[in-house]
Amino acid sequence: MKSYVVFLKMLDPQKSEEYRQQHLDFLSQKRKEKKVFANGKFLDGSGGMVIYMANSEEEVRNMVTEDPLINEKARDFEIYEWEMVTNAIIPD
Repeated sequence: MKSYVVFLKMLDPQKSEEYRQQHLDFLSQKRKEKKVFANGKFLDGSGGMVIYMANSEEEVRNMVTEDPLINEKARDFEIYEWEMVTNAIIPD
């Protein structure tokens, strides 16, 4: 399993707020599926970041394009494969 950082750049703050709960529900489901390791917003309002766990960038892209914030064009996204270094215990 590989780690991918996805930056969710703000495009439309109003739409972002409108679809926020659906976005959080989506991430919660992906977390239950052990596909999301962590997520959070940037405090300057510029967007947020999600760390996905997947076998390929294509798998991540498929998940990201299901996110309501992406579907509703509230956010744009960039995907980066990431070599995570941590002492944290990563869930199975």
